[in-house]
Amino acid sequence: MKRLPGGVRAALVTLLAGAAGALAFPPLCLVPVLALVFPVLLRRVDAARTWRGAFGYGFVFGLGLHTAGLYWLTNAILIRAADFWWLVPVAAPGCALILAPFAAVPAAVCRLVPAGPRRAVLFAGLWTLADMGRVFLFTGFPWNPLGSAWEWPGRAGQVMIQPAAWIGVDGLTLLTVLMATLVPYGRRTRLALAAMMMVWGAAGTLRLAIVRPREVPMPAVALVQGNISEETKIARDDPLGIFHTYLDLTAEGTARARQLGRPDVVFAWPETAFPYVLDREPAAQAMIARAGGGATGLIGTLRIGPGEDWHNAIEAIDAGGTVRAHYDKSTLVPFGEYNPALLPFHVVPGGGFVPGHGVTTWHLPGAGAVGPLICYEVIFSGRVVDRRDRPDWLVNVTNDAWYGDSAGPRQHLASVRMRAVEEGMPIARAANTGISAVYGPTGREIARLGWGRRGTLVAALPAPLPPTVFALAGRSIPLGMALAACALALVRPRKRQSARLSQ
Repeated sequence: MKRLPGGVRAALVTLLAGAAGALAFPPLCLVPVLALVFPVLLRRVDAARTWRGAFGYGFVFGLGLHTAGLYWLTNAILIRAADFWWLVPVAAPGCALILAPFAAVPAAVCRLVPAGPRRAVLFAGLWTLADMGRVFLFTGFPWNPLGSAWEWPGRAGQVMIQPAAWIGVDGLTLLTVLMATLVPYGRRTRLALAAMMMVWGAAGTLRLAIVRPREVPMPAVALVQGNISEETKIARDDPLGIFHTYLDLTAEGTARARQLGRPDVVFAWPETAFPYVLDREPAAQAMIARAGGGATGLIGTLRIGPGEDWHNAIEAIDAGGTVRAHYDKSTLVPFGEYNPALLPFHVVPGGGFVPGHGVTTWHLPGAGAVGPLICYEVIFSGRVVDRRDRPDWLVNVTNDAWYGDSAGPRQHLASVRMRAVEEGMPIARAANTGISAVYGPTGREIARLGWGRRGTLVAALPAPLPPTVFALAGRSIPLGMALAACALALVRPRKRQSARLSQ
C-alpha cells in the first residue's frame, strides 16, 4: 500500500488532533488533552512554508474540533429525517466548515512573529479574539468556548471557574490556550504554568470563602420537566394530554415548593411546553393558575404578535390566571428558528420566528426581579441581563429534546452554570426532557433533574451576590486581555520586524 503524501498525512494528523481536542468540552472536560493537541497545530504552523499553509492547517484543526464537538446536531436532523435525510451526514461537518476559519485565521496571523513562546502567546490572544468574534456569525454561535473546559463537576470545577466573575469565560479561554500552547517550551515555562495553576486555584478558593450574598427575598421554584419527546410534540396527536401532564406536575411541584417555607413560589414550564398559543386561550390560563395554587407561572409558549408574526416566548401568569408579561426570544438559532439569507433552500418551516427586542427584567409579584431567557440565549456571555435594570435571578426555559441524550444538552447546561458565575446571580433552568437544574451565584449546583425523567425540580433560590467585576465591565475585560497578549507578543526589535515582513 502506498503511503499518503507528506502534506496529506500532516493535514490528517492535524484534523485528528482537532477532533481529539473536543474531549476538553463538557461533559468530559479533559483539559490535559489541550496540552497535547495545540502543540500539534503549532508545530504544523511552524513547518508551513507560507501563511496559506498555516491557514490550511488551522482550518482542518478547527474542522476536526467543531465536527467532533457538535456531533449531536445530527440528532436534530434525524427527528425530521423524512424531510432532510440528505442533511444527516453533513449537519455537524457543515457547521464546522463555517466555524473552522475562526481557528484558521489565528494560525495564519501568528506567523507574524518567529516560532517559539512569542508565537504561542500571539496565537492564544488571536484565538480568543476570534472566539469572541463568533457572536457576529449570523445571530451568533459562541458555543463551546474552551474556557468551559474547567467546568468539572462539584467543588473542583466550582473553584476553577470562579475567575469568570472577573474575566468571563473568554478570559478563561485565553488562559487555557496560553497554558496549552506554552507547555512544550522548557522546564522553566512549565514551572511558571504550574505556579499559574496554583494561583488560579487559590484565587477561586478565596473568592468562594469571602463572597457574601445580598439581602434580597427570593422565591422557591418548581421547574416542570414534562419529558415530552420532540416526535410527540411535532405529531400533535395528543396536545390536551401534554397540557394535562404539565398541569398535574405543576400542582405536585408547587405543593412541594410551599413546604420549603418561602413566602413566594414560582413555577416554570420549558420552552414551547404549552401546546397552543397561550395568550389566546383564557380558559387554559385559568387552569394553569389553579394548578399553581396562587404561585406565579412562567410558561414557555408560542406567541402571535400584532402583525401575525410568530414568536418563541415566555409568558408570566399571575395567581388569577392573567398574562402579566411576555418576553419574545431575541436571539434566534440560525438554521433552527430562522433561515439565514445565504441559504438557497429553507430548513425552517414557514417563515421561521421573528426576534424580540432584547433581554429584559420582569418585576412580578411573587417572583421579584427576574430576567427571562429562552434556550440558546443563555450561551451569550455578557448579554444575558438588562444592565440598566439588573434582575436578582435568571430563568432559562429550553427544549433540548432535539439533541437526544448526548453531549449537546450537557454543553448547553455548562453555559448556564458559567453565566451564574459571571453575573453573580442564581439561575433556574426548566428543560423539557432535561437537564433541569438550579445553580447558585457561584456556580454551585443546588438541584438537578436528570435527562429523560418526568417530574418537578423544587428548590429555594439563594440570594444573588453584588454585581461582579465582569457584570459591570462585560467583555471589555477579556477583550483587553487578548489584545494585551497580542501586543506583548508583537513587541520585538525593529531589525527582526523587517526580516519577517520580507518573508
